[in-house]
Amino acid sequence: MGPLSAARGWRVMTLFDGTGVAFALVVVGASLHATVSIFPPAPVSVPAAIQETHSAQMDVVHDKPYVSVKVNGRGPFRFVIDTGTGTQALVTPAVADALGLPAAGQAHLNDPSGMGGKNVPMVLMDSLEVAGVQFHGVRAVRHVVNGEDGACDGVLGFTLFRDYLLTLDYPNHRMTLGMGALTPDGENSVLPFRMPDGVPIAAMEIGKLRIEALMDSGGDGLSLPAGLVPQLKFSVDPVAFAAAQSFSTRFEIKAAKLAGDVRMGGYTFERPFVEIHAAFPLANFGGCPMQNFALTFDQKNLLMRMEAGRKKFKLTATPTAIRLANAPDPTPREPGLVPVG
Repeated sequence: MGPLSAARGWRVMTLFDGTGVAFALVVVGASLHATVSIFPPAPVSVPAAIQETHSAQMDVVHDKPYVSVKVNGRGPFRFVIDTGTGTQALVTPAVADALGLPAAGQAHLNDPSGMGGKNVPMVLMDSLEVAGVQFHGVRAVRHVVNGEDGACDGVLGFTLFRDYLLTLDYPNHRMTLGMGALTPDGENSVLPFRMPDGVPIAAMEIGKLRIEALMDSGGDGLSLPAGLVPQLKFSVDPVAFAAAQSFSTRFEIKAAKLAGDVRMGGYTFERPFVEIHAAFPLANFGGCPMQNFALTFDQKNLLMRMEAGRKKFKLTATPTAIRLANAPDPTPREPGLVPVG
């Protein structure tokens, strides 16, 4: 099918911890923003000391990074790393119940529309281990997660790694945790980001227009807010592409091809395919463009390094798992969703 005619079904979730709001969390199809209020506030996780670099296999499936995780010494379980989730973790009810994880307060899930929303339980993990590094006292949202290619037992959020250099090396399929600090290089490959709500937001340029983008490994392609459309030029105008839903709203996704280039640091995406929607206010740099890079995040110094073997890239329609048109929807629409846009 053509790059602007594919249709997809999505399930989206987003979190934030007791310090504020986060944006996109888990996506099967697209990356959308939502918020999670946690009460009582989440305690600080206390990771074990790390004296050297620790690395683990990172399986990249439909552009999402999956790693093996142990919880309370049991596992391994399959978790997705989502830099667009501003909380420590999420775990499925099946795993939480199998491990007997105790209750640890509640979280309120919502999206930026402010419509709808719901309360969900949280659980306490005594320990969570990934790449040989242990984190202690981790509070996780208890909620279903759907992996695009099958089982997904949970989510590792961005703030879990705040004390380390986190590297997601997509070309070599490795996830690395280490110590140290990044050094600015004039925004060539090392870029500043802000982190007001526990997620990394960096500058991106579309022609002469400078905007902000959420760096979201749990998202899909390059998504732009509908409010930007009047300021942009297209070689293929926006057309209906997919139906989407968050925890509280439903809306339409449009797709288009930009007439100009997108730049981030010293890297250029030439006239890329983009997704457009009215669901969240920021651009979203998801797994499809991320797969070209080894990305290192330094949360202490608010710096991000992008490393790739070339400087220019093509970005076509976001790939997605194939589903027969008459097959049952694996994530049917929840009643009561508010239409947006």
